[in-house]
Amino acid sequence: MAETFSSLLQGFSVALTPLNLLWGFIGVMLGTFIGVLPGVGPALTVAMLMPLTVRLDPTGALIMFAGIYYGAMYGGSTTTILLNTPGESASIATALEGNLMAKKGRAGPALATAAIGSFVAGTIATVLVTLLAPLVVEVALQFGPAEYLALMIFAFTTVSAVIGSSTVRGLTSLFLGLLLGVIGIDSQTGRSRFAFGVPELLDGIDVVVLAVGLFAVGEALYVAAYTSRLEEKLEQLKGSLWMSKEDWKRSVPAWLRATAIGFPFGSIPAGGAEIPTFLSYATEKKLSKHPGEFGKGAIEGVAGPEAANNASVTGALVPLLTLGIPTSATAAILLSAFQNYGIQPGPLLFQSQPDLVWGLLASLYVGNVLLLILNLPLVGIWVKVLAIPRPLLYGGILVFATLGAYSLHQSVVDLVILYIFGLLGFVMRRWNIPVAPAVIGLILGPLAETQARRALAISQGDPMVFLTQPISAAILGLSLLLLIVPVVVKVARRNRSL
Repeated sequence: MAETFSSLLQGFSVALTPLNLLWGFIGVMLGTFIGVLPGVGPALTVAMLMPLTVRLDPTGALIMFAGIYYGAMYGGSTTTILLNTPGESASIATALEGNLMAKKGRAGPALATAAIGSFVAGTIATVLVTLLAPLVVEVALQFGPAEYLALMIFAFTTVSAVIGSSTVRGLTSLFLGLLLGVIGIDSQTGRSRFAFGVPELLDGIDVVVLAVGLFAVGEALYVAAYTSRLEEKLEQLKGSLWMSKEDWKRSVPAWLRATAIGFPFGSIPAGGAEIPTFLSYATEKKLSKHPGEFGKGAIEGVAGPEAANNASVTGALVPLLTLGIPTSATAAILLSAFQNYGIQPGPLLFQSQPDLVWGLLASLYVGNVLLLILNLPLVGIWVKVLAIPRPLLYGGILVFATLGAYSLHQSVVDLVILYIFGLLGFVMRRWNIPVAPAVIGLILGPLAETQARRALAISQGDPMVFLTQPISAAILGLSLLLLIVPVVVKVARRNRSL
């Protein structure tokens, strides 16, 4: 414990340098500005802004990304409450009560409980990340190639099974990402695979180009095709922005319960923040002393899901930093940001890059405070951002995405790939196929292949090595259960209804 506290103090000495504070401030502001735009979630925000950090040093860039990450999460709640347009599926639970509060003239307290709840949950979750990460590292150091491959397969199955409307669609997206991951030069043999004579493909598909294409371009095309004619009503801020004594009394327990629900879901490969936010909403509805207000604008229905969302996305940093396993689309893009600097998150990261890791963790505390100080006073500005006409907004996103993708390697091939993936993202959005598994498959696929080859080399080609190791066998068993149980439950329900 003393060693962890000493390392965190060293991290604060890194995070509180004037330059890193500036990057954190810029990240929070940019993340909130773009995250508040309708239909733009944190994954899209981080993907679009990634090219801006190419020239920064790794520590400054990752601190800026932490600010973007948190800022985008908060910005999405403003859109959800005032416009009833969740930027991501994890914000849907907030929309159930938040927009109704705004319609009743209580947008201020709704925004306040979202902001303060995010701060409380984010801070508690960051403390837990600080305490748990070194312990997880100790366990992870015992892992060999077989255990790492099993853990990646577990991440694949959880993300595919939990994210999206069906396991089949999730697996379809995952296998697309795995297929894209084999493009380029084979790291073991040095031979090119599926490059089709295009030199730019020898380095593989750039994760940033894939993410920006699927998220930003795909979303812009979908909005232009299907939702541009829909009327949206922006609720106005009326009355006080602050919460009453009764609001505080009802919100504080909800924040604490939601943090306890959200953090565990984020810190294991369980597929994002959708489950904890809806679970928190259901919990608050069941425990509330004012159940009749639910469906009419109950403040607990905003406080709980927002805190659960923030605790979950903060908890996602545990497997990301200690194991190199992303549990959501946003975490996957953050992993690619590490890889852009030649840094591979995992148990050795805490030994090889202590200043970077502990500086990043310390910056999370600073980012939470910056968000709380900046966003409530500036909420009037964010409301004006929401008034930007949709055609101008998504036209700007396309221009920004194009410039960002081209700036990576100054390659026309990247632009062609960007818009191919943009069209693919449009099709996936149209047919309700989740995008996150494709991004995670592209990032973890090559790593899983490397670990599989290492395990087979150590066992002299015996595939039973994955089942004879207790840890890997247990993790593979859990993965199989995750695929089988939803099918069994579905069949049982169907038979029961007959």
